[in-house]
Amino acid sequence: MIVAGDVGGTKCNLAVYRGRDGQYQQAAKRRYESRKFPSFEAIVAEFLSDISGTAGGTGAAGIVAAGFGVAGPVIDNRVKATNLPWTVDGAELARQLATPHIVLLNDLEATAYSLALLGSTEVVTLNRGVPAPKATQALIASGTGLGESILFWNGERYAVASTEGGHTDFAPRTETEIELLRHMKKSNEYVSVELILSGRGFRTVHEFLDASVRHDSFNGSEDDAAPEITHLALEKKCPVCVRTLDLWTSMYGAEAGNLALKTLARGGVWVAGGIAVKIRKKMEDGAFFQAFCEKEKFSAMLAQIPIQMVLNEEAPLLGALSQAARAAGLGK
Repeated sequence: MIVAGDVGGTKCNLAVYRGRDGQYQQAAKRRYESRKFPSFEAIVAEFLSDISGTAGGTGAAGIVAAGFGVAGPVIDNRVKATNLPWTVDGAELARQLATPHIVLLNDLEATAYSLALLGSTEVVTLNRGVPAPKATQALIASGTGLGESILFWNGERYAVASTEGGHTDFAPRTETEIELLRHMKKSNEYVSVELILSGRGFRTVHEFLDASVRHDSFNGSEDDAAPEITHLALEKKCPVCVRTLDLWTSMYGAEAGNLALKTLARGGVWVAGGIAVKIRKKMEDGAFFQAFCEKEKFSAMLAQIPIQMVLNEEAPLLGALSQAARAAGLGK
């Protein structure tokens, strides 16, 4: 059995897979609210207990490898989670799961390794472009945070470099975005792009556009407001929500274009994460792509870059599974 995990600031998805010869089937999966647990090891312990009957074993018996995509930088086989008071330790997980084959990945690194495994029904094309085989690719994903990674062709397959690009500075392009930056500087010493292009960014943008309009979800955390704002926007039930989604999507496209230029991602740009899937209709209306291309001197080149959106929200699990199998000598 192989355990795979997608470890984020809001939720942790853990699954166990069975298989052979590189073919794996999911035997059990559980979702946990990250902030309800004092550590990741506590979630793993509960997961092992939960699946003991389903997976045909008790505790860690039968587990040959495990891979986890974690929102944070992997340094010396440890990850200090970016949006949680946790440190995920590979050595501790090896003891807990009774296997030396533990792979810790940045969450966008895990997602990137899934891309080659996705079927045609699991992606949607935002721009067909002109594919450049074996050229560099890039991945961007918005959820609880904003993640970015880069895929390089190594002569045999795509290898992945993780980044912390979501924590770079927000670069406003228009007078409205300049005013948004001024608005955010009142309460934030640093304004990273992640503060806007994540779930909590929707409420920030909404309050900036019109603080007098409030919704029920505003009584909770900043993340709680995103589903309501995007739903009301897509249903055209709140003009401020519509403007919020329009502005947010345009800024998301602009950041994806920035990433494409910095990496010269002629092989394609991938868009993943839970938010894009939930606002798919907006992602496909052209606003994202227009902002993606609006760059000095290189608009024509950017228009040639294929852009695909990942629909399978289990992509991080698949990538973590593939790398765990590879570490144990069970995959390519």
